[in-house]
Amino acid sequence: MMTKAMIKAIDINEELSKTEFLEGRLPDTPDELLNKAFTTLSSYDSGGVFTGRYSGDSPWERHTMGDELVHILEGQTKLTILTETGTKILDLKAGMLCVVPKGLWHRFNAPDSVTVLSVTPQPTEHSVEEDPRG
Repeated sequence: MMTKAMIKAIDINEELSKTEFLEGRLPDTPDELLNKAFTTLSSYDSGGVFTGRYSGDSPWERHTMGDELVHILEGQTKLTILTETGTKILDLKAGMLCVVPKGLWHRFNAPDSVTVLSVTPQPTEHSVEEDPRG
């Protein structure tokens, strides 16, 4: 059961001001740099609500415990999702969102910059393989 101590308003812009913009993200960017660009806003269900600012490419990731909600706050990105029947590429810009279905590998490409908010179940698996489906 949720306690009153866990109920709070979160100022996303204030939390983002505590992060550093990560320029030129690569699939193998070290965690110490990622941790400066991303922040956890809140716990949520089996995971959390996260936000971060960067340019570049993320590694492939997937979430086997549930769907992931992705909301673009600023900038734009291409979200590539690998399905059982092929590849789906979505062009997302500020104000848009997408739900990535449970268990599907996906990655982000943001050549200029993107600020993303996600509701992400845990654990998250990562891969730097060309096609992580094997």
